[in-house]
Amino acid sequence: MPKAPAPLALTCGDPSGVGPELAARIAAQGNHPPVFWIGDPRHLPPGTPWQSISEPSGVAGVPTGTLPVLPQAFAAPAQPGRPDPANAAGTIAAIETAVRLTRAGDASAVVTAPINKKALKDGTGFAFPGHTEFLAALAGGCEVVMMLACDALRVVPATIHIPLSAVPQALTASGLEATIRLTHDALIRDFGLQSPRIAVAGLNPHAGEGGTMGHEDRALIAPLLDALRAKGFTLTGPLPADTMFHATARARYDAAICMYHDQALIPIKTIDFAGGVNVTLGLPFVRTSPDHGTAYDIAGQGIADPTSLRAALAMAWDMAQRRGAATGHAITSPGTPAMNTPPQPTGPA
Repeated sequence: MPKAPAPLALTCGDPSGVGPELAARIAAQGNHPPVFWIGDPRHLPPGTPWQSISEPSGVAGVPTGTLPVLPQAFAAPAQPGRPDPANAAGTIAAIETAVRLTRAGDASAVVTAPINKKALKDGTGFAFPGHTEFLAALAGGCEVVMMLACDALRVVPATIHIPLSAVPQALTASGLEATIRLTHDALIRDFGLQSPRIAVAGLNPHAGEGGTMGHEDRALIAPLLDALRAKGFTLTGPLPADTMFHATARARYDAAICMYHDQALIPIKTIDFAGGVNVTLGLPFVRTSPDHGTAYDIAGQGIADPTSLRAALAMAWDMAQRRGAATGHAITSPGTPAMNTPPQPTGPA
């Protein structure tokens, strides 16, 4: 009898944010990939149906509508909307546990609920800018990039959380090449695209307009793209960012590389604010996350939208299936939404 596919590992995130209530709601609604939650059951909403498991395989014995929980002890209770540094160590340990189980093959992928970096720093001296860098360190220091994805668009920023004034200095040919290569490889391995088409935005308005609005597009980006095209990459650009994201333009590529944070995140959050998924490319395991924060202002009120977390679970499951197929260990789940097709136009952006 074939071995059942390993479930997804869902971390609790900041227990004072919306992570616990979203996990509980999705479990109650059903129709999701097999998943277990790593956290302190005290932090779940009152009345949540949950069942303790001692190992991920125990998910199979948990009835539909009940949240499987791999208990993780925390130092303190959680007050919605009020992060407590005393719970920082538990939040970090939940992430470490998810990575360990996934790398051991006991979980298919890591799905992370939002964290509060200040609370982690105040509570433990957490030295990483965020989830992505911490996960890269847990994986041994691999090179990673962030992708934001929804059904209609995939975007990858070449630079992320730095001031706009620092972007031209931070943007290098080697860094941009690494971003393009990691994106290209992930589109093949994790999204099932045999010949990925990648669009690359320019840095300046109108992609520099021949040097009249900045020199980086002509001096740095264009020569790199020419060199990569000569090696077989299917690339367009540098393109004016203001004409890259309407429906007809999006139909011409499978992912867009952008030069800075807002250039990438504004279009995807405009197109699908609720359903975007954060994907870390370059890790030796699959990791996704909802594309939103802890939402302290609405935590504990039962009104948080589970769409993004549900999409993150579906995408993680599908990516894990792709990786499993590549190694001869494909996993399947009847009724799991397909998330590996190229983005389709959905109307004017």
